[in-house]
Amino acid sequence: MPITDSVTEQNPANGFTAPSEVGEVQAGNPLPIGGAHQQGKGVNFVLFSRHATGVRLELYQKSADSSPSRIIDFDPVRHRTGDVWHVWVRGIPAGQLYGYRVDGPYLPEEGHRFNPQKLLLDPYARAIAGIENWDFLAARGYDSSSSLTDLSISTVDNAGTTPKCIFTHDHFDWEMDSPPKHSASDTVIYETHVRGFTIHPSSGVPHPGTFVGLTEKIPYLQDLGVTAIELMPVLEFNENESNRLNPITGERLKNYWGYDPVAFFAPKQSYCIGGPHGRQIQEFREMVKAFHRAGIEVILDIVLNHTAEGDELGPTISLRGLENSIFYMLQENGRRYYKDFSGVGNTLNANHPVVREFVRNVLRYWVMHMHVDGFRFDLASVLGRDEHGNILRNAPLLEDIAEDPILRDVKIIAEAWDAGGAYQVGSFSTQRWTEWNGRFRDDVRRFWIGDAGMMGLFANRICGSSDLYQSSGKGPASSLNFVTSHDGFTLNDLVSYKQKHNNENGEFGRDGTDANYSDNCEVEGPSQDPGVEGVRNRLIKNFLLTLFISRGVPMLLGGDEFRRTQRGNNNAYCQDNEVSWFDWSLLEKHKEIQRFTRGMIAFRRAHPVLRREKFYADQDIKWFAPNGAPPDWADQGQKSFACLILGQTEPDLFLLFNADTRSVDFSIPALPAGKIWRLAVDTARAAPDDFFDSGKEPSLQGQIGFRLEPRSSAILLTDSGEVLHDN
Repeated sequence: MPITDSVTEQNPANGFTAPSEVGEVQAGNPLPIGGAHQQGKGVNFVLFSRHATGVRLELYQKSADSSPSRIIDFDPVRHRTGDVWHVWVRGIPAGQLYGYRVDGPYLPEEGHRFNPQKLLLDPYARAIAGIENWDFLAARGYDSSSSLTDLSISTVDNAGTTPKCIFTHDHFDWEMDSPPKHSASDTVIYETHVRGFTIHPSSGVPHPGTFVGLTEKIPYLQDLGVTAIELMPVLEFNENESNRLNPITGERLKNYWGYDPVAFFAPKQSYCIGGPHGRQIQEFREMVKAFHRAGIEVILDIVLNHTAEGDELGPTISLRGLENSIFYMLQENGRRYYKDFSGVGNTLNANHPVVREFVRNVLRYWVMHMHVDGFRFDLASVLGRDEHGNILRNAPLLEDIAEDPILRDVKIIAEAWDAGGAYQVGSFSTQRWTEWNGRFRDDVRRFWIGDAGMMGLFANRICGSSDLYQSSGKGPASSLNFVTSHDGFTLNDLVSYKQKHNNENGEFGRDGTDANYSDNCEVEGPSQDPGVEGVRNRLIKNFLLTLFISRGVPMLLGGDEFRRTQRGNNNAYCQDNEVSWFDWSLLEKHKEIQRFTRGMIAFRRAHPVLRREKFYADQDIKWFAPNGAPPDWADQGQKSFACLILGQTEPDLFLLFNADTRSVDFSIPALPAGKIWRLAVDTARAAPDDFFDSGKEPSLQGQIGFRLEPRSSAILLTDSGEVLHDN
């Protein structure tokens, strides 16, 4: 269906006449590619589409309007340079709403899905309005009444139920903002969700669930000792995209996590307090600036492997309607279907030159204009696949990101796997990339729940995972260590549930991993038994101690420090409710765990030997069985060992681990005359004797052994500045 003949300029080439109330229209410029940019007294609108036959810009007064206030059709002669369509319009004010209609072939079998009846988002839009009323069903580009094997084009105009892009001015006073630029060795990451962090009434902040609310918790995060906050997706998404209901409560389920982007340059509007169109940009920037003043970096969890447009039955929102055959990986035999390495229906064709440039522009924007300090790339292995889905040896996009001169100082963190079976932990791209170490998570969990034969793997993990990274030329700084993350059990649930409890997700328990490596401590779910709770606290402290003494970059899941629970749900992506929200009343209930977490972060900071960006050499670390002999790593039944870390000019550390269900007596290494061991940490003890602040560690003078209680760990250290010598 062709676009209706209507333009806003006098053009002898096509004979269209502009309505008199519309501002002057000129040819415009093809650069910068994409978006709406102020140029002089007007705005230059730019759009990429190779196979389009017509492009229309529509201006709107309100986000819910179904009819535009102005229409501007692009002349293919004057308003096109190569594959780039462009037009300059005088007098466009900040806050102006707009969208595009793009005409071209609707030939799904050839990969083309143009439909001018669907209002499209500008993929470079910096803010979106009206997302709360978005109807994804009306955005489908095909006629839903037609045969699924022969879907005809939809004739439904969806402008009234589609959000609109917002033109915004870029001015913001950063007031000499300076990114903290913490080194990998100094970094402690706190992963959280913008809304969930403060939306619960117990948060006590004036602006719950927003970017501002997040900044109101900065003093808490500073006191905890974290150096970076990693935010789950804040790029605009449709939280109401699902029509499924919670089978228990009957409430509509949400896209709470946000791993389904619709606009890659736009911060989430609902995380904004409110105000004029585009206010979300200012509030995001103010948040970043506040964190930087507090010395805390801001890292974005960014999704560049797929979009919310889904599979062949999904909505036409932006990229699909602009240039489907270039932006997505399509099946070779039957290009109406999509390759799916993301698990949600489609996969970006990330190594096509046009898409690579788009991705680089997204990242540059968030660094240059929003001052973020790094990115965690969701399912990053997708970004290393070619158009056929094959893993590339030297993926151009991954090298582009690593070597981009604008991005050289930012942290780039890969989730080094995808839903297509790729698992690249230890060998992901170049040394610039840090990787989520899923092996750390699994091996540490399995050791502490008492699985047999895990002692050697556990030892590798706390030493920086040289078995994974050394052969590819990487060091411990390439390993992002975590025990829990948004994806899976919280730390409380890891020691409270043996099985996942995902019934409220409405997927009949099929979603979420079954490989939790968890332990319920003999009671499934909450318990009032002091004995059960004591074991759970002990295991939680073991996990926290392990995380913060391990070489690599530690990441703490937000709320784990006060035993946040998701009631056994290990995939709470759709739960925008108290299942996912932070209940801050738990901070008082579990203040012992919060104190221990804060103490272990401080302990890591006070002992640089634990966080050096190189692997331990043989002369740096020594291993012991409980009796003082070298451990038998091949002994499948052995679950207790110790290691001595020689601090050179720092205190030496003796780390003891007992995953057994019985007490174990350890021999303590002898010291030269005048030197003593002190007790820094013992997870079997209740507060305040579980952790001792620096300078207050009790002496173990005269002791030649140390009893480690069942399923516990401990740290001994020499007097500050003393060096332990071999005996």
